[in-house]
Amino acid sequence: MKNAEEIAIKTTYFSIIGNVILALIKWIVGYFGHSYAMIADAIESTTDIFASILVLMGLKYASKPADEDHPYGHGRVEPLITFLIVGFLITSATIIAYESIQYIRTPHEMPRSFTLWVLGAIIIWKEISYRLVSKRSRETSSSSLKADAWHHRSDALTSIAAFIGISIALLAGEGYESADDWAALLASGVILYNSYLIFRPALGEIMDEHRYDDLIDRIRKVSLQVEGVMGTEKCFIRKAGLKYHVDLHAIVDASISVKHGHDISHRLKDILREKLPELGQVLIHIEPDE
Repeated sequence: MKNAEEIAIKTTYFSIIGNVILALIKWIVGYFGHSYAMIADAIESTTDIFASILVLMGLKYASKPADEDHPYGHGRVEPLITFLIVGFLITSATIIAYESIQYIRTPHEMPRSFTLWVLGAIIIWKEISYRLVSKRSRETSSSSLKADAWHHRSDALTSIAAFIGISIALLAGEGYESADDWAALLASGVILYNSYLIFRPALGEIMDEHRYDDLIDRIRKVSLQVEGVMGTEKCFIRKAGLKYHVDLHAIVDASISVKHGHDISHRLKDILREKLPELGQVLIHIEPDE
């Protein structure tokens, strides 16, 4: 089975190629179709390209093995990359909002009807991309990949807003040309909200916030299957990149020798890392049974 780093990196290449193609399509169609909502969508897709490149660079750096200066590996770069992606999203939302307001105040041509067909195809593709990248982010526990997935979803939402705005403008006719621009303004608000949804878990990761109850339950369950382990007490988890580092207190018979307890701790560590490949460093503290 491919490891998490390889899956995440290949998924990011998929995002980059898709965003480049869609950004070009949106710029061309938006310009010739007289649709600022489509151009706003193109701006968002263009920032997605740079954001996906950042994700790729971050994942490659995070996958570097631990060294003397970074005994827990380089995974903490991943939430930092996520913060940069959020910055891209906020910047694009601000540009879209500003330009939308300018276009609302300025009379302009009615958008062309063919833009709707293009938008329909883009919405379907972006939703498929979101679901694929989101699935890979869950499989790899990658916060930056999750952010990249939300880029696809926000792109789909801006395209939906553009579709609605252009439809209203075309159906209502003269005097409703600005519906297209109001749709772009609404899309900028959606992007800002998604930025918060991406930022919050990445901040929790940096701050070692406790968010891993399900993983702790699995660790305790696997631990009880190890011969000599009578139970578990404290279990602390910190996430760094795609790996989870664990501090676990295991309860053993108080009458056994230090060497026996040492052997149990090593066996427990090896089995945990075998059964739960997402684990990184595992520190076992032996507690005597009272």
